[in-house]
Amino acid sequence: MNIVEFQQMINPFLYPILIVMLLGTGLFLTIRLGFIQFRRLGHGIRVAMGHYDDPDDPGDVSHFQALTTALSATVGIGNIAGVAIAIHFGGPGAIFWMWVTALVGMATKYSEVTLAQQYREVTPAAGGAKGSVAGGPMYYIEKGLGKKWKPMAAFVAFGIMLTAFLSGNAIQANSIADLMNSEFDIPMWLSGAVTAAVVGLVILGGIQRIGKVTSIIAPFMALLYVAGGLMVLGINADMVWPSFKSIFVEAFNPTAGIAGTGAGIFVQTLLWGVRRGLFSNEAGQGSAPIAHSAAKTKYPSSEGVVALLEPFIDTIVICTITALVVLSAGVWKETTPTTLRLNSGDVTYVEAEAEIYRAFSPSDGDVIEVLAGKPNATKDQPLLLAWHEVPVEVFYTDEGHTQLFVGKIFPDQQLAIASDGTSYDTLYGDAMENAAPLTQLAYTKSLGHWGTGIVLLCVILFGISTSISWSYYGDRCVNYLFGEKSILPYKAIYVIMHFIGAVTSLNTIWGLGDTVLAFITIPNVLALLLLSGVVKKLTDDYFAKIKEEA
Repeated sequence: MNIVEFQQMINPFLYPILIVMLLGTGLFLTIRLGFIQFRRLGHGIRVAMGHYDDPDDPGDVSHFQALTTALSATVGIGNIAGVAIAIHFGGPGAIFWMWVTALVGMATKYSEVTLAQQYREVTPAAGGAKGSVAGGPMYYIEKGLGKKWKPMAAFVAFGIMLTAFLSGNAIQANSIADLMNSEFDIPMWLSGAVTAAVVGLVILGGIQRIGKVTSIIAPFMALLYVAGGLMVLGINADMVWPSFKSIFVEAFNPTAGIAGTGAGIFVQTLLWGVRRGLFSNEAGQGSAPIAHSAAKTKYPSSEGVVALLEPFIDTIVICTITALVVLSAGVWKETTPTTLRLNSGDVTYVEAEAEIYRAFSPSDGDVIEVLAGKPNATKDQPLLLAWHEVPVEVFYTDEGHTQLFVGKIFPDQQLAIASDGTSYDTLYGDAMENAAPLTQLAYTKSLGHWGTGIVLLCVILFGISTSISWSYYGDRCVNYLFGEKSILPYKAIYVIMHFIGAVTSLNTIWGLGDTVLAFITIPNVLALLLLSGVVKKLTDDYFAKIKEEA
């Protein structure tokens, strides 16, 4: 059984549990804390802007640097590629469920960061590249729930470390390399080597250097991307309202399955919205509290109110702009001329006549017969070659799409053999894009080369900054699990994993990241429920104190 098959086996059981716990906990915390994400949003902005900063407070970085470090991890490829993936597989309605995940996630993010501050470990004598603070879900699980919960704390720490390698690092490298390869035909290994070197130079400086770099990169990249998106929406103004309306209409009555094909089903739309929402804003998975625990403050809730800004900025603002750009430009249901490398990770195989296309591994000896360029699926051989899980309807042997391919495609050999005996490892056809190239297509269609440049630059900045921030998350988990001496070897492996991610299949790496993310989110959310009383008391005490000082 390979990784893809394992994921397909466990996901039907894992994701319903994840969705119920994630949304249910967020709603519970929202009510118990008196809708804090709406009532205290303004206070969070004031704290983030430094109105309450005290340089003598314990910690490594300011409120603003903690926020930008966490935002650099959350505002990343998920905003560019993740939104496009949600639309591709779940239709426009998936965006609605991303919003729901973000709104209730604001209360979740507040709670986990407040707890991380309450139970963090501060060692003022350390400092430097090692940092003087260690905090996160592993600490509030062990200290807040008691020693008997330490195995769960270790499990979460190990899971976040794996997520740092995968979702926080390898996926970022993969998205950068994928876009650079599709746009400039730059080898994916070369892109991976360059970005790995940049990431390595920054993370060796520890949290102080990470905080300084992200406090510059995060605001710049967010403003650049938002400005470009607003320009696209201005050009496609007549389609903005219909696109916005389709998000609500298709949230409960979806008509689009994978990339607008087949009959959409509600669960498909809900699943992709929540999955990509979680990946994008990270509420509930326990990663951002690690960055926020390093903030200089003596009041845990003061950093909690800063943290609740993240899902709002990330999902409600930036992801919505991406969604409207993709939908208003119409590219999510369009095909474009594509080079179909048969050994590419973007090639998948699906069953003909499926209501919702799902990738599966073909058996040895499976063959796809192609007549006059079109696949001839039969009851005995119902296999179709797909690009991003959407079947390609016509195959050509030349880039100009003038010579139809006639022959057979052999999936196990990643080879096509024409009727005259000629072998091809690459075919051509019209296919649907996905992930970052799909968003890039929307920008380019509206802004030309300027749109291409904006997305390319943002993908590079988003990907690198996310990898930099996530390195610190894994750093603190390694410190918790194995001690301080393990940090330097971890950083070396982290840089190597960045390179590996750049040259690995997109489908495999995104799937792995999603599965690990689900496994660590469930125990973290359980801890938030059990410690909600502590959060409530800390919240009440903090705002009573603020009221006295006012």
